[in-house]
Amino acid sequence: MKERLQKIISEAGIASRREAERMIEAGRVRLNGEAAILGSKADPEWDIIEIDGKPIRGKREAVYIMLNKPRGYVTTMKDEHGRKTVVELTADCGERVYPVGRLDMNSEGLLIMTNDGETANRLAHPSSEVAKVYHVKVEGEELNSKIELLEKPMTVEGVVYAGAKLKILEQKENRALISMTITEGKNREIRNMCAAAGLEVLRLKRVAEGGIELGRLPYGKWRMLTPQEIKTIKGIKSRR
Repeated sequence: MKERLQKIISEAGIASRREAERMIEAGRVRLNGEAAILGSKADPEWDIIEIDGKPIRGKREAVYIMLNKPRGYVTTMKDEHGRKTVVELTADCGERVYPVGRLDMNSEGLLIMTNDGETANRLAHPSSEVAKVYHVKVEGEELNSKIELLEKPMTVEGVVYAGAKLKILEQKENRALISMTITEGKNREIRNMCAAAGLEVLRLKRVAEGGIELGRLPYGKWRMLTPQEIKTIKGIKSRR
């Protein structure tokens, strides 16, 4: 069955659909010996698809894993500055998997990774409004009033944040451990909101996403998602 090239490339675990489109536009993709164009369709079982002169494999078995990302790792496939990447921690999972969304280098916790580009894009897109739960250790004077600000919409350097659902888990003097649930997933959203409220983030850990919980998975380790967890994330709908 013929499908769009970008979908085939994504399902082969090579790149996201958007990245595949950029490859096609850059002339890096050839279909049966001819330069491919956006809109080209192919049957991966019969047609020869090449990227940079190398033929790609057909559709791979979809793999979905959960990594407990430690601090000090970046959520990219390669890092031009030579920093450690999450790819190093998941190299033994049997397939080339990509992070769904991101956690900055100093953040830790739940990171879903997969070679299913379509599900990854849907899960990461803001329009899907996937709930992400973080445990955040913060410090600041007049702590309670500052924490309350995190529940309200705010604008930081021109970026609008909708506010978070909050629960104080622990509190002692000028420090607290709070649970923050957000659905937007904008870049550095939690850290930017806390900074705007006058709170210093001492530790930031994602503990749940889209109904999938980190649980007791050790730092730096990964596991396959269960069939029920896979069903949960594949059932998430984008409103694009």
